[in-house]
Amino acid sequence: MPSIFSRIVSGELPAYKVAEDGRHLAFLDITPLVEGHVLVIPKKEIDYIFDLPADELAALHVFAQRVAKGVKAAVPCKRIGVAVIGLEVPHAHIHLLPLQTVQDINFANPKIKVPEARMQELAAAIAAKVDGGSGLSETKAGAKPAASGAAVPPELKKQVEGLHFLSESDAPLEAVAYAAPGGELSNAALLKLLGEPADANVETVELTQFLRNHTADDGVLGDVALSNRYKALQMFMKQELDGVQVYRVGKGPQIHAYALGRMLDGTLAGFKTVLTET
Repeated sequence: MPSIFSRIVSGELPAYKVAEDGRHLAFLDITPLVEGHVLVIPKKEIDYIFDLPADELAALHVFAQRVAKGVKAAVPCKRIGVAVIGLEVPHAHIHLLPLQTVQDINFANPKIKVPEARMQELAAAIAAKVDGGSGLSETKAGAKPAASGAAVPPELKKQVEGLHFLSESDAPLEAVAYAAPGGELSNAALLKLLGEPADANVETVELTQFLRNHTADDGVLGDVALSNRYKALQMFMKQELDGVQVYRVGKGPQIHAYALGRMLDGTLAGFKTVLTET
């Protein structure tokens, strides 16, 4: 079963988001120790933070640094405290807490209740101060719904659930949806929509080609039932979405892959995953 944080990443559960990029997400803790208490997570579900590959662990901390600067600028405090407990939710995460005294980071303290309006105000204020930009839509920063502003179709979630893409490692497929402008997207507009770096490399691949090793009965999965699930996913996307294309974003060793097509209402929907290529 996906962790509660993975369900936030997928858009299944709401959150007060403050920053996001292709691999990371930051949002307010709904049971905070102090106002402005933020959680920073990798979007890839992994239980123990120190099981992350070294480059991913480093990237998580660099992202957390950007968010911490936003918290410090938006919430009056002396310092931003950093903590990793690892016993609460089975999904790696970093706590960022605005501190006036060392007691503010004592996890034995009772949690505080912050009204929803104040949570939205805090999230929007922090997002506006994140170093280099929050990666969130300006109209959605601080709101509880997913930052993409689009709901993932339930049938798409069902098709994707439990599937992993095998490259030199394996990575889960995540159903996604984005409220995108009409017409053909430029690479620059696409990268902004996905929360990827503006200078990232983009390559396109046809969906059937991208999934060929996973839909073949004798492919990399070694499991006909799983191959049939990939065939069903491929058929579903081609039937329900227009102009399906796979976008490979970035360069090795890790590449973010987005398989996206247009729904009838213009929303971009599909799945994303991570490829390891050395």
